[in-house]
Amino acid sequence: MKVLVIGSGGREHALAWRLRQSPSVKEVYATPGNPGIAQVAHCDSTRDYVQFAQRLGVDLTVVGPEAPLVAGVVDQFRALGMPIVGPTAANAALEGSKVHSKRFMHRIGVPTARFETATTPAEARTALLAFRYPVVLKTDGLAAGKGVVIAQNPAEAEEAIQQLPCPLVIEEFLSGEEVSFIVLCDGKKALALEPSQDHKRIFDNDQGPNTGGMGAYSDSLILTPEQRGHILETIINPVVSATHFTGFLYAGLMMTPEGPSVLEFNVRMGDPETQPLMMRLRSDWGETLLAAATGALPDTLEWDPNPATCIVLAAEAYPNTPKTGQVIEGLDTPGDAVVFHAGTKAVDGKIVTSGGRVLGVTAKGATLRESIDKAYRAVANIRFEGMQYRKDIGQKGLKRYNT
Repeated sequence: MKVLVIGSGGREHALAWRLRQSPSVKEVYATPGNPGIAQVAHCDSTRDYVQFAQRLGVDLTVVGPEAPLVAGVVDQFRALGMPIVGPTAANAALEGSKVHSKRFMHRIGVPTARFETATTPAEARTALLAFRYPVVLKTDGLAAGKGVVIAQNPAEAEEAIQQLPCPLVIEEFLSGEEVSFIVLCDGKKALALEPSQDHKRIFDNDQGPNTGGMGAYSDSLILTPEQRGHILETIINPVVSATHFTGFLYAGLMMTPEGPSVLEFNVRMGDPETQPLMMRLRSDWGETLLAAATGALPDTLEWDPNPATCIVLAAEAYPNTPKTGQVIEGLDTPGDAVVFHAGTKAVDGKIVTSGGRVLGVTAKGATLRESIDKAYRAVANIRFEGMQYRKDIGQKGLKRYNT
């Protein structure tokens, strides 16, 4: 079959890369794509997704980023009877509005942090009086993973109020270990992908401001079978039952002493979690996604038991205003890794930086440590002016296993 991938980041490169290897897939197309995606798919810069899919005669469309989902692209495709993987605009509001998402969780009993909402800065200052520090402040709308501030004291909270646009969600700070739990849904049931862990802060040891993600690893040992079952029972299944959710549902969890609690819902696969997940997947991805789009999900997926790790290489000054246009060198020597393009473009025969997160260097190994080492060895071959990356991706996992 022919498959169209909507998007231009590292997540979409990984999706297209895996689809290109699927026995059920004949051709992969992408819009707008990037130079890395162009190595495995036919790219076009059109933003008229429906017309493009009709012209190509694609059998399935997969939406990578959140913005088209919130804008209702799935509704447009379904109105014409065109198979597509993703949620309706109504369900995409689980990510598009933090206020809606928190109220929804409270209404159906999904465990989440205690919260208050505020429509003005004055309301936010009043709401803060009911919380201890540190406290979390989130802007309501889409913010590319950067609309969250963890304030350690009143001065930082006031700075966040002035920085983040209202409405705001103010919630208690939860302690524990973060886990990315992503499921694929067909409107009736959810099929869990392997667990992964993102690294949101820009600097080592979880310091500095939040980003869209500076690296991730996927390892089966992150969660026990009992924990996975509990998450499905108490968090995922209630959401699917209440919404008839379709597409990818991403639960960003905090594993607290009292059990898993939802930090946020996303309505698409995570970036950079997609990169190690696609490296570990063994099942025919095209066949699985078509089954999700047509309401016939399988009961299981086949996974490589070996862990995989992704290291994000970011541009200078990210996550603020990144410097772009820097020539990237060393892409032809990835070693044992796969280099997924995120913020790149081709200029005069060279690949240059064009966004904050530039590349996702991803490797698989027999152990988590081996996958981390392979990824960092590949990183050492790549250069561009101002390149920054975290040196501690996966270290929490290594400490968990005492290796």
